[in-house]
Amino acid sequence: MAYQHSAQSEGAWNDRSFLFQMANIGSEIFRALKWQGKDKGIAERAFFRSLELFDLTAGDHKNRARLKEILRSREAWADFFYFDNDYNTTREQWEKYFLEFNYAANNNK
Repeated sequence: MAYQHSAQSEGAWNDRSFLFQMANIGSEIFRALKWQGKDKGIAERAFFRSLELFDLTAGDHKNRARLKEILRSREAWADFFYFDNDYNTTREQWEKYFLEFNYAANNNK
């Protein structure tokens, strides 16, 4: 698999904190939401980058205790953005959830 975040896939991602990882997933999600309905190509690329970061985060051994949250979030995000939104999540919920990680990561420096 060719990673968009190639430096991160080579191990740098695992050196980052969980808060940093989730905040960066949020950045891609914010980007996908921003471009949804405006530019499908940009939105889809950001969506797939977010899935890649979810996968890297799930594969980080220090996140084992959070694996259920990571994978459930990934599933619900994919359902919201690309499928039928069976979980009935909203744009506002995604923004709020990941904004909290952004705040925490910035306050944890």
